[in-house]
Amino acid sequence: MLEKIREILSRQLDLDPEDVTENADFRDDLGVDSLDMLDLVLDLEEAYGFEIPAEDLLEIHTVGDLLDHLKENGISE
Repeated sequence: MLEKIREILSRQLDLDPEDVTENADFRDDLGVDSLDMLDLVLDLEEAYGFEIPAEDLLEIHTVGDLLDHLKENGISE
């Protein structure tokens, strides 16, 4: 899943995939704003056929948080 997140963020934000680590904070480290996060979530929902409720996004600050959330909801590659 980390590779999928790296792929999406690299494409969306023109980031170096190596910068997208589990400890990377979406806002502080990667410069992700709310619109970028929405795009990421939509891409992940499409890729995995799973909906991430908007209220859950309030608890997701790092790439690792997102990975944990996906795993807790039965999503794995």
